[in-house]
Amino acid sequence: MIRTVFRSDDLPPEERLSRFDELQATSVHPMRVRSDEPHDFRATARELELRSVNVVELTSSSAEVWRTAKLVRAGDPGLFSVVFSRSGGIALSQRGREALLGADDFAVYDSSQPFDLRITAGEGATMTLTRIHVPRTLLALPQNKVDDILAVPLPARQGLGALLTQFFTTLTADTSPYGPADIPRLGNVAVELLTSTLAHHIDAVREPAPESQGELLHLRVQAFIRQHLHDPQLTPGVIAAAHHISVSYLHRLFQAQETTVSAWIRRERLESARRELGQPALRAVPVHRIAARWGFNDHATFTRAFRAAYDIPPKDYRHHALGPQH
Repeated sequence: MIRTVFRSDDLPPEERLSRFDELQATSVHPMRVRSDEPHDFRATARELELRSVNVVELTSSSAEVWRTAKLVRAGDPGLFSVVFSRSGGIALSQRGREALLGADDFAVYDSSQPFDLRITAGEGATMTLTRIHVPRTLLALPQNKVDDILAVPLPARQGLGALLTQFFTTLTADTSPYGPADIPRLGNVAVELLTSTLAHHIDAVREPAPESQGELLHLRVQAFIRQHLHDPQLTPGVIAAAHHISVSYLHRLFQAQETTVSAWIRRERLESARRELGQPALRAVPVHRIAARWGFNDHATFTRAFRAAYDIPPKDYRHHALGPQH
């Protein structure tokens, strides 16, 4: 399940930093990389995809990774990211704050805002960090509240922070006990753990703004739906039962947003399928399999719904997004 996406030892020394910089600059989350000792730069990146949660274990010599406002405009997938050190030091700057992270800390940053991440490994040495990307839409947390904990050192050795870092450290160390069917389950665990941990620290730094119970419940329902989009049995009855409310009350929550439960589910499923159709790594996966992965068991129904939403059939969208296959 975990795969190596970059290894400097496979490249000539003079190409290692530039190739790693190119990998970051062309990602969905464009960044740039520099080092004071480019000819001695070393890095190994291992990646684990848990559906919408992306985990990277990076072992690197000292370097600086940054994302400017221009790079944000060039591409922003709308991510919250969690980073923690396994060895060595990290300095994370965002929103005018700087978090100096050691082995006892983790921090959060936002892809929609410029940031600077400095990795300190010591002369001639490397350090290891873990970085987790999760779409903001998967976490039932208002943006203005998360802003309060961006680039703030948070405890990684106690409470929910310890559960979070231990879960991802153990997972990246050995994925052999898990099979393909475990990926969505692990993804659900990851989202729940991230949501709970960040919510805990948000509550610790400020009093929650007064919001109605209906608004908070609606956020939780949305997060639950996004975590279970792949399940074709996801129905209003299932959603209502999971939140201990009636189906009629569930419908009223969505009516307040001028939509319906079914329409909102379909829109989210279509958007998830559209994102995967545009990913080069999934070019070989048939359209009907991507559709089924997001709860569309009938391919004709998926094609009609996709065309109605985006004015183009899914196969044509993939062709335009990826270009001809060579």
